[in-house]
Amino acid sequence: MKKILVTGFDPFGGEQINPALEAIKRLPTLIGDTQIVTYEIPTVFHKSGRLLQDYLLKEQPDAVLLVGQAGGRSAISLERVAINMDDARIPDNEGNQPIDEVINPQGSPAYFTTLPIKRIVQVLKQHHIPAIVSNSAGTFVCNHLMYYLLDTLAAQKVNTIGGFMHIPYLPSQVVDQPNQPSMALDQIVKAIEITLATIIKNQHDLKITGGTEV
Repeated sequence: MKKILVTGFDPFGGEQINPALEAIKRLPTLIGDTQIVTYEIPTVFHKSGRLLQDYLLKEQPDAVLLVGQAGGRSAISLERVAINMDDARIPDNEGNQPIDEVINPQGSPAYFTTLPIKRIVQVLKQHHIPAIVSNSAGTFVCNHLMYYLLDTLAAQKVNTIGGFMHIPYLPSQVVDQPNQPSMALDQIVKAIEITLATIIKNQHDLKITGGTEV
């Protein structure tokens, strides 16, 4: 593997910081012989997807890891599926708030990640980092961008693999929200680095349970 493209969203929803963006800024430019390229993505429907398509064309990566904030989650979450639906609880950063709108009318109802998510979760746990397989990326811009990525890769019929990682709030974001979980930035950065190293080492997933009852 020669190159992995990693993206992180800008702050949204009234937050002054986005841990996804802060974390990717700290990533190394090389892991072994694999180049790591990072880009900031606006939290805006469709604009985010079009920018990602530009970056894919420019970089021609072997793998893509999208990173986004998921307030309320306590673990690193590797997303299994992106659905062809926008249903925004809050407006994006340009005031768009689509409700029950398909992302691509000609696209598949859903796409599954092509990253080895169960393997990644297992390796993260071995490093004492809380991690889960998530079966819902939501219906905001995170799911939107994951769908855009996988829809684009499917249309181009390339061998690039890709998927989405949700990360918790930073401790500074929950100072006034004592019941909200958080994770230190250093641990988030470490989790992303381990994820990238795992993708580089082995792109085949494990046949182990990662399901939930609800």
